[in-house]
Amino acid sequence: MRARSKARELALQMLYQLDMVKIDPEQALEAATEGGPLPQEVRDFALQLTRGAAEKKEEIDEHLKSASMHWSIERMAIIDKNILRMAVYELKYISDIPYKVTINEAVELAKKFGGENSPAFVNGILDKVNREVDAQC
Repeated sequence: MRARSKARELALQMLYQLDMVKIDPEQALEAATEGGPLPQEVRDFALQLTRGAAEKKEEIDEHLKSASMHWSIERMAIIDKNILRMAVYELKYISDIPYKVTINEAVELAKKFGGENSPAFVNGILDKVNREVDAQC
């Protein structure tokens, strides 16, 4: 698995923990990796995604609300919601990653960790958010 893909998977686990037990990103990283060694690149990118998505949560959730007609944030599955938050953070704040890569990686996470309809849901929401972000630039 590529380093950034591994970091995204790790960041998803960390964001899930942040939602469930209200710990900080460093504690979530320690718990997700069980203290095992991690390549620095994976660690750094996972922390960047987790911190960024957590710090910009309110702004990101506004994008999600706007893009997800008939679905409130509260109704979204926690895994889908955190995949979306992480991906929206990437789309808005990490300019060196092509949007297609971000969306594809998010859809792959949804396939692996989400429900049956998660990949299509994540893809549709991120496509709408990406168009919003592009329009704002």
